[in-house]
Amino acid sequence: MTNVNMKRRDMLALGLGAGLLLPLGRSAWAATGGSHKKLIVVFLRGAVDGMNVVVPYAEAAYYNARPTIAVPPPGRAQGVIDLDGHFGLHPALAALKPMWQERSLAFVHAAGSPDETRSHFDAQDYMESGTPGRKSTADGWMNRLLAQLPGPRSATSALSFGPTLPRIMAGPVNVANIPLGRSAGAQIPLDRPIINAAFDQLYAGDDSLSRAYKEGIESHKKVMSDLQTEMVEADNGAPSAQGFSQDTEHLAKMVAQNPAIDLAFFALGGWDTHVNQGAGEGQLAQKLQPLGEGLASLVKGLGPAYRDTVILVVSEFGRTFHENGNRGTDHGHGNVMWVMGGPVAGGKVYGTWPGLVGNELHEGRDLPVTTDFRSVVSTVLAGHMGLSLGQIDTVMPGAPGVSNNVSSIIST
Repeated sequence: MTNVNMKRRDMLALGLGAGLLLPLGRSAWAATGGSHKKLIVVFLRGAVDGMNVVVPYAEAAYYNARPTIAVPPPGRAQGVIDLDGHFGLHPALAALKPMWQERSLAFVHAAGSPDETRSHFDAQDYMESGTPGRKSTADGWMNRLLAQLPGPRSATSALSFGPTLPRIMAGPVNVANIPLGRSAGAQIPLDRPIINAAFDQLYAGDDSLSRAYKEGIESHKKVMSDLQTEMVEADNGAPSAQGFSQDTEHLAKMVAQNPAIDLAFFALGGWDTHVNQGAGEGQLAQKLQPLGEGLASLVKGLGPAYRDTVILVVSEFGRTFHENGNRGTDHGHGNVMWVMGGPVAGGKVYGTWPGLVGNELHEGRDLPVTTDFRSVVSTVLAGHMGLSLGQIDTVMPGAPGVSNNVSSIIST
């Protein structure tokens, strides 16, 4: 009977840890050591159309292939924001123009996973595990990264914003979950007195699992209290709006309170634009604008901490070069990665651009992958997080290493 009860308690603790802040470590906001070099990853689930984010407006082939969804060149109504005379930024991302001008924003075009799957599920899994084509990997690369960072670490050295722990953060090292948007201050089942009392009784002992439970509950209470106070002050009596900016503001304030936060992760959905994608305006633009504003809000909120922060924006794959019959795009291959932060040598589009001539396209229909996404991540891990080659191989096993076309993206 004792063994059965212990197994049940283990399962309860694991189930709770996947959906709320239940760290197996120190109190939530203990200002412990750590590298203080921060990495924030924003995953755009659904495969954003990178060619309408960073637009090759200087190439006629782009406009020929996209008669209704091509973003106009600079100087036209709803035209792109010129970046370098060849590429332009979607006008809905105007909030990011200052970061480009101050050279803390860069892009890597024709980047992505070398695996050729067009399955959202598989492609996301491969990018989050860091092992394209291999489904047997048990943990995510950000969890492996967390294990390589110098300690001691607090219970909130790594934060994942969302209702459940994502694949990229899965693994043996504890990660704290923070609810998103309106649910950020919402009660969880353990906040109900009758359920809380039952769990308190179940974990009343002094064994390691009971101590972990008690520490997790105290951490949860502290985080929820801080979030609720901030939300009430900001709302001024009105309900807060859903949006990425709200969540990035939460993160920035948490970093101000606890500089030992090393890693954070966001996932944003809705990028699968098969129908009526739009050009300078429309469906895609309506998603890009709050994304850009949220990133700009994060930069502003981080303040001096932005100097020690790198932000990666990634998506599982790109979209077809030609628009489809529904004025949208279908699942493709190569995409664009975004790299932001104080250590970034920005104001440049990195990577090896293949051009848009038919024989340069992947399978005659997609932008090819000329830069493995793991090369970009490895560059950040080496140049920003200070990892050795051996450590990088642990985080990204089998990765091609740093590529010459992105090796200078982090200032040293």
